[in-house]
Amino acid sequence: MSGRPKYLPADERRAATVEAVIDLAAEQNPSDITTAAIAQRMGLTQGALFRHFSTKDAILQAVMAWVTQRLLARVDKAAEGAASPLAALEAIFMAHVDFVSQHPGVPRMLFGELQRPGETRPKQTVQTLVHHYRERLQRLLEEGKSQGELDPELDAEAAAILFIGAIQGLAMQSLLAGDLAHIRRDAAGAFSIYRRGIGARP
Repeated sequence: MSGRPKYLPADERRAATVEAVIDLAAEQNPSDITTAAIAQRMGLTQGALFRHFSTKDAILQAVMAWVTQRLLARVDKAAEGAASPLAALEAIFMAHVDFVSQHPGVPRMLFGELQRPGETRPKQTVQTLVHHYRERLQRLLEEGKSQGELDPELDAEAAAILFIGAIQGLAMQSLLAGDLAHIRRDAAGAFSIYRRGIGARP
């Protein structure tokens, strides 16, 4: 049971709920997480939990909004100090890998939401996250092409999809291995192959 204090301001309680869900998702299938398990992790009753969230979907929506805000902020910060578009892409790749290794429940939840049937607010938030992420990548890829750093014939949209897919693949392999150290260990090699694929031809 969590050692968090039982009485917290509403914003802190909602933030603590998001943290509890991400922690639980690192330990089990996110679809199996119940409101009872979330409340137990936080040392609360379900009634106390539902004073801050009306439904389980509202909790999931808060988690997806947290992921979107934190991940995009980290991506933007990583790209800020880069010397070139290609350096920015590498910085983003490594920052995303670090985010996953620090929050192993996040990729489980993203995969789970995208597989849910129908349209839900949490699923729409994940789709919006992916859309904005791809826009950032495509912008950098086009800049790299215009500066002669990348292959001028490069399909920026496909390259952005492959970039995200490479990180998803690393995350999935690490989850299957049960060791998040794998994603850090393999990230540099994976990006090196990606870089060779998109780089300007001699």
